[in-house]
Amino acid sequence: MLKKEDWMDIKAQLEKGFYQKDIANRLGVHPKTVSRALARQGAPVGVRPNAHKSKLDEFKPFVDELLREGVWNAKVILMECRQRGYTGSYSVVRDYIHPKRPLRESKATVRYETEPGHQMQNDWGAVTVQVGGSPQKVHFTVNTLGYSRRFHFWCAEKEDAEHTYEGIIRAFEYFGGVPKEVLVDNQKSLVIHHHIRDAVHFNERFLDLAGHYGFMPRACRPYRARTKGKDERMVGYIKGNFFVRYRRFDGFEHMNLLAEQWLKEEADQRIHGTVKEVVAQRFLREVPTLGALPAARYDTSYREQRMVHWDGYIDVQGNRYSVPSFLCGKQVTVRISLDGRLAVYAGDIKVADHVLRSAREGWGTVADHHYALWQHTFQVQRRDLSVYEEVGLCS
Repeated sequence: MLKKEDWMDIKAQLEKGFYQKDIANRLGVHPKTVSRALARQGAPVGVRPNAHKSKLDEFKPFVDELLREGVWNAKVILMECRQRGYTGSYSVVRDYIHPKRPLRESKATVRYETEPGHQMQNDWGAVTVQVGGSPQKVHFTVNTLGYSRRFHFWCAEKEDAEHTYEGIIRAFEYFGGVPKEVLVDNQKSLVIHHHIRDAVHFNERFLDLAGHYGFMPRACRPYRARTKGKDERMVGYIKGNFFVRYRRFDGFEHMNLLAEQWLKEEADQRIHGTVKEVVAQRFLREVPTLGALPAARYDTSYREQRMVHWDGYIDVQGNRYSVPSFLCGKQVTVRISLDGRLAVYAGDIKVADHVLRSAREGWGTVADHHYALWQHTFQVQRRDLSVYEEVGLCS
């Protein structure tokens, strides 16, 4: 027997274009039950004589409201109801929700398939695991080819713009080529904002990366992250497989070595549930359609401006590093690589190289940088002693 909330669901599904037969299947009722409800424009009036009352009855409108808000976890709903006085069992809540699950909006999403070599989807995930003997939050960027479902992931300590660029480049290198477009989420490091009519204002360095590798950048529509659902599913796959099999790591280098091994031995060899084909074999048809990698790798280093102090040093991340003394008082560009190297540029010319050091290790100094500066500092004027004899200061 239909209830008022079932009638509301029927109307909502009709507005979305569902057929009456499909609505009946989703509600677990006969199609004639739906057609009779539409004929009378409401749920049946009155209660059957032997109708069984449930402890959940008075909470059902609240449960339906949670479902409309996207909360479908029965245990979460049970806890919410108990906070409002519900004393019934979990099974009653579960049985009430179960026939409504097909109404979840995600079920109505149309799957979008791409041509070989057309698109790669980018996303980030995070998980806490043991790194070097201590629990640490690990961020991992996932890049998935839309056609073959072959994917690559790379683990890092943070998920900023530079690490996103590095992850994309490593994926290109793993695939051996570049797709025509890369679909990203709306993180500020990549997408500054959306204009009207779907125009997108991308981060300048992301456009620079796209131009270097020859792909077209694309962004998901705001609040429509499911557009890149293939990649989001891979985030869950990695959490439920790689980070379950491997739970302790010596460091990030060890973690990424295991990731590369796992990708080749397991992820690439899986039979994908949608395309019903081994991913590595399907990729063989996609790889000829990928664009060639450029001759030079894009530099993903952090880029910042620094002023050179009078003593020929610059300040970087709590320590000081030397540069040639002729740059004292001038502005330079520093590039900090993701593996901890510091390069200093005056215009387009590299003038210094350092390895980043902790404050306890002391300043980073190259003696040749300050040779001219010390020569100038220790220069002493020479005078003839006869000058002092004339004033009676020498005997």
